[in-house]
Amino acid sequence: MFDQRRSRRMPVKLILNVSSLFKQDNVQVKDLDAEIEVVDISRTGIGFISKSVLPLGYFFNARLDFGETDQSLFCVVKIIRSREIGDGRINYGCQFIGMASIFSDIFDELEHKIDGVS
Repeated sequence: MFDQRRSRRMPVKLILNVSSLFKQDNVQVKDLDAEIEVVDISRTGIGFISKSVLPLGYFFNARLDFGETDQSLFCVVKIIRSREIGDGRINYGCQFIGMASIFSDIFDELEHKIDGVS
């Protein structure tokens, strides 16, 4: 199978709650209360699992807290793919939109921790 990933995926365990989605043409979906479990993260996006059906091409605001690094990442995420995985759960792939290059340091630090490099 051909791997389309542009960046290394790192396992992560985060729980987020998506309360609203939006599109560039001011279309909004509000009051979702969709709990999502982030399962991996890379420099370009996140993968998560949810029981909620979320539309492709929509965006949401996220704050990712990296407890080990004492840093938070505020970002906009675009839902780009989904796949049913059973038990009413859906695996989503999302892309970070407009990420500031300074956040690259956060990912460098995470990769070093995972690789056991100080």
